[in-house]
Amino acid sequence: QVQFVESGGGLVQPGGSLRLSCAASGIIFRIYDMGWYRQAPGKQRELVARITASRTTNYADSVKGRFTISRDNAKNTVYLQMNSLKSEDTAVYYCNRNPAGTSWGQGTQVTVSS
Repeated sequence: QVQFVESGGGLVQPGGSLRLSCAASGIIFRIYDMGWYRQAPGKQRELVARITASRTTNYADSVKGRFTISRDNAKNTVYLQMNSLKSEDTAVYYCNRNPAGTSWGQGTQVTVSS
């Protein structure tokens, strides 16, 4: 059974930083491309960062230069370092394979507000 458990979200002021973590189970983690996705209220879920099995990274234009995705295959974990946060980054953040499978975790809420 595929499972993703996201953590690390919270309330942060504009310009602040957060580091999200996602522990995966039920998959051979090291062979999959992984992604961080987010869904803001009233909007569709979107891919914000992707890391391939060979550790090539790609980012949405809206987060490029501010977010960094990384992975630790020994821990079956993918991370998202988020710096210079803006109010428009407020969303629930999820991880999944890329392309995404059908099983989603509960996500972690990120709220950027003064």
